[in-house]
Amino acid sequence: MFYYKQSLLLILLCLSGLVPRSAAFVFWTALVETHYSLSNNDTMAKYCECGIYGRSSPLEKASGLVVLPKGDPTGCGSGAIYGQISNSTDWIALVKRGNCTFSEKINAAHRQGAAGVVVYNVDGSGNGTTHMSHSDAKETVAIMIGNIQGTEIARSVKNGTVVRMFINVGSPHGPWMDTYWLYFLSLAFFIVTAASIAYFVFISANRLYSLGRHRRAEKRLKSEAKKAIGRLEVRTLKRGDELTDPDSMCAICIESYKVGEVVTVLTCDHIFHKTCIEPWLLERRTCPMCKCDILKALGVEEDVKVDVSPSSPPEVTVITVAGADTLYDVPLNAPMSPEAEQQQHHYDNRAFEEDSEAARG
Repeated sequence: MFYYKQSLLLILLCLSGLVPRSAAFVFWTALVETHYSLSNNDTMAKYCECGIYGRSSPLEKASGLVVLPKGDPTGCGSGAIYGQISNSTDWIALVKRGNCTFSEKINAAHRQGAAGVVVYNVDGSGNGTTHMSHSDAKETVAIMIGNIQGTEIARSVKNGTVVRMFINVGSPHGPWMDTYWLYFLSLAFFIVTAASIAYFVFISANRLYSLGRHRRAEKRLKSEAKKAIGRLEVRTLKRGDELTDPDSMCAICIESYKVGEVVTVLTCDHIFHKTCIEPWLLERRTCPMCKCDILKALGVEEDVKVDVSPSSPPEVTVITVAGADTLYDVPLNAPMSPEAEQQQHHYDNRAFEEDSEAARG
């Protein structure tokens, strides 16, 4: 159990380190909608999921007129890079990558009130984009678009075309699935662990309950067995008793009976040393030879309830006993005649029975 807890703690520490590291590679696309106001008062709109939010950019919407920086298209420097712009006008700065950091470009536009910053890539990169890092500029929406698209928009603005841009949040891409997969694995791990612990607790509690019930049952049966043993016939062997014959022996200790030894006669008429049979009966409560249940035979078992209707014959338990060269059935609880009651105690030594009958005759 100790090693199990250590392993669990190690896995949790690994997961806690992997999830934030994987989350750092998640990037979100931006939906870019561009409206061009043509000379004939018509509007041409272009729409694409072609932008990528910067790593430190708020995942929010932004919209406004597209404004280019004066002179240097990269938007680097300080002061009024974008000229005089009305505070009531929502505008988006369009700058080219290069000459300074992304944070410097974004902060320069933010100081003049830009609602967002769009950085287009360097020449020769086509419409390729990268995931901008700008940890020093976190308040302004910032995205990157490809060079071809950015150059086209910048050319239109320089030619006097009014261009309005709408930026909306797209969807997560890249290794983001790894992050969600790690979250899923973490959740599945905790669920499986909780289910395993619950199952272990249930099995342990059920086993303890079964063991306790078994101990109580064994204790009760031993108490019943003591009552049954007290009702069995006990006698002391005397000189001349046929059981003292060398061929007669106790089936438990496999030793011959001797004069002066105390023997116990079971309900099935099998005879054993008293010191041998009593420990056996306390543990097993059956005859070692014929498996006869002494508790049922003597009617001292509390849980045994026999319900016999007047119209049905009584149930009779019969056991098969080997004697001499023949097999015969002995009923344990069948009604007996007066003659049978006088002869209900038989012994497993047939010669002793014949001599006893001759003596009575």
